[in-house]
Order: sequence, then C-alpha cells, then structure tokens
Amino acid sequence: MNPIIKVIIPAFNEEDSIAHVIKEIPDIVTETIVVSNNSTDTTELVAQQAGATVLREERMGYGYACLKGLDYVATQEKSPEIIVFLDGDYSDYPAELTNIIAPIINQNIDLVIGSRDKKLRESGSMTIPQIFGNWLATRLMRLLFGAKFTDLGPFRAIKYHKLLELDMQDKTYGWTVEMQLKAVKKRFTYKEVPVHYKKRIGVSKVSGTIKGAIFAGVKILSWIFKYSFA
Repeated sequence: MNPIIKVIIPAFNEEDSIAHVIKEIPDIVTETIVVSNNSTDTTELVAQQAGATVLREERMGYGYACLKGLDYVATQEKSPEIIVFLDGDYSDYPAELTNIIAPIINQNIDLVIGSRDKKLRESGSMTIPQIFGNWLATRLMRLLFGAKFTDLGPFRAIKYHKLLELDMQDKTYGWTVEMQLKAVKKRFTYKEVPVHYKKRIGVSKVSGTIKGAIFAGVKILSWIFKYSFA
C-alpha cells in the first residue's frame, strides 16, 4: 500500500512561481497544501487553479504558515504517513521529492533534509548571508549537540507521527532549525539527501533583505543556544 503523503507549501506573494512548483510535484503525493501567508497578489487563485488545496494564514511568519497546514491535516479522517515541506519560490526541484522520501520508505528514517549541495547549486542561488548562516548554524549544532547536519534546507520530509512528537512552536524563521534540534534531542533517525537548487523566481522575503537576513539569523541562533542550556 502506498503511503499517504501530504506536501505543505508556505507561500507569500508567489503568483509567478507557485503553479510551476505544484505541477512538478510527483503523482505519489496525496495532497498538496498551499498556505498563503497573507498574500496580496493572485497566489491563492493560481495555486487553486493548479490543483492545490489553498489555506490562508494572515499572521505573517513561515512557522505560522506551516502550523496552519498542520492544523488542517489534523482535521482529516486519515492521517498521513509522511509530511513534506517545500518552498513556493521554485528554487527547489519538486520532482526530487521521491529522493527525499525514499529513506523514510526504504530505510525507516524519521527525518530527511534536502541538502543544497554546493556542487548541485546554481551559481547565485544562495546569498552570502544564507551560506554563512547555514555554515555557522550547522557547525554550532555539531559542536553543541553532535548533530551531523550540513544544511537547514526547507525541502524536507518527516514521518507525521514523529512530527507531532516534536510539538513545533516557532512562528517565523526558526522553524527549520527547531525541527532539526528537537529531532536530535529526541534521538530521531535522520539523513541528508543532496538536492539541486536554483535561483528563485522573484525576490526572497528573507535573504533578499538585510532586515530579513538579520532576523532569520537571530532566530536560528536563539534556538540553538536555547537548547544548549536546556
């Protein structure tokens, strides 16, 4: 029997990219859920026309959008086996979802992170603050917790029941690092899978601005140091 797989895509003003993302998601996915994070363009209409379930979360924040999607999943009669998180800016390759979930299905791994390997990244697809932030965060996680992550990539898959165990709390940019830190603390099995990465469509709301990059960096580091003293 094929597992029930749900994809959650947080999206803020991604009208030019969201349909490309949805249409390239493999058919093995049971439902694609786009959470419009207070979009002011036609993201919601375009996503709906492309075949996604569309939700709206007016509270701004990546974590808020992810939690909205999980609240929706929790109301459904049948729980999924796997939840996949994917950005709506078309920087990832949705077809690689099959590679992301393979360790869960074939090796019983709990959490899989799509690692944006330097050899597979398009030139200029990650900003200098992003590259440095990922390097610093993963080095600190290795030093303080023995974690073997190399990236905080947003393209990831996790067993649904394991995700519920994490009791995710972050409402903004700390969502990814919170998930990885809690998984390590709870001794979940995890693995990284190299993924391709390209320049996003449009301007990043986080790394594309100095304010966004600083705020994201502070959130990520605050989670790391919070858990180092927990």
